[in-house]
Amino acid sequence: MSDLQIVRTIPELRATLRVWRAAGQRIALVPTMGALHDAHMALMQAGRARADRVVATIFVNPTQFAAHEDLDTYPRREAQDIEKLRADGIDLLFAPEAGEVYPDGFATTVTVAGVSEGLCGEYRPGHFEGVATVVTKLLLQALPDIALFGEKDYQQLQVIRRLTWDLDIPVEIAGVPTVREADGLAMSSRNLHLSEAERAIAPRLHETLAGVAEQIIAGTSPEAACAAGRAQLVESGFKPVEYLELRHAETLDVPTQPLDASTPCRLLAAVWLGDTRLIDNIAVG
Repeated sequence: MSDLQIVRTIPELRATLRVWRAAGQRIALVPTMGALHDAHMALMQAGRARADRVVATIFVNPTQFAAHEDLDTYPRREAQDIEKLRADGIDLLFAPEAGEVYPDGFATTVTVAGVSEGLCGEYRPGHFEGVATVVTKLLLQALPDIALFGEKDYQQLQVIRRLTWDLDIPVEIAGVPTVREADGLAMSSRNLHLSEAERAIAPRLHETLAGVAEQIIAGTSPEAACAAGRAQLVESGFKPVEYLELRHAETLDVPTQPLDASTPCRLLAAVWLGDTRLIDNIAVG
C-alpha cells in the first residue's frame, strides 16, 4: 500500500509535480474516467515501468458525451478506485470537479481533423472534440514525460497522438495493448451494464473480428470480409452494428492498395448489445 496523494485542484497538482520535476524525476500520466479495472491498472503498471512517478486522473468528462448518451449512468466508484490505486503503489490521484476543468466562461474546443472523422466520429458527433479538449488540458496541467492510453480506444489514441504532434506538446504518447477477459472480451467500464445473458454474447465481438482478420489475411477482399462479419454480428445479437471496417493503422484512412504483410492496418468495430455500446479492434498485417 502506498501513501497515495489525492488532489482536486490544478494548483495543487502543479505544485506537487513541480517538486518531482525539480528532483529530476520522470512523470507518467494515466487519464481515466474511473470505475477502474485490470486494463486501467495495466496502464498504471506500464507507466511505473517507464517513469519514477505515476499520476492517475479520474474525471468523467461531460464534454465527450452527447445529450442522449450515458453520462448520468456512467459508473462512478471513487472510493473503490482509490483503494486500487493505493494497492498498486500509484503516487498521486488528480480527481477534479467539473468546475475545476471547465470554469465559468470556458469557451475553447480542440478539434482534430482527419483521424477523428468516420468510425466513432460519425456515430458520436462532438465526442472527439470533448476528448481532445480534456486531454489537452490534462497534458498542459500535468506536463508529464509520458502519457499512457489503451489501444481498445484505438481511434481516440490516434486523435491524441495527432493533437500532441500538431500542438507541439512535449509528451510521449504510449499505447498499451488491449487487456481482455479470459473469454476475449475487451475490458471496459461499460461492461458493468451488461446483463448476464448479454455478457455471455459479448465475447463474440472479438471472435468475429479475429475471423474477419483471418479471411483478409487469407486473401478475401476487406469489403467482402467485413460485410460477412457485420452479418455475423447481427446474427449473434448485436444490434445495431454501427461499423466493422478495416483502416490504415496510423491515418485511419481506408486502405487503397492491395494489402500485404508490410501494410499495418486495424480492424475496428462498434456495436450495441442491449443498451450498452461496445467497441473493439485488432491489428491486421
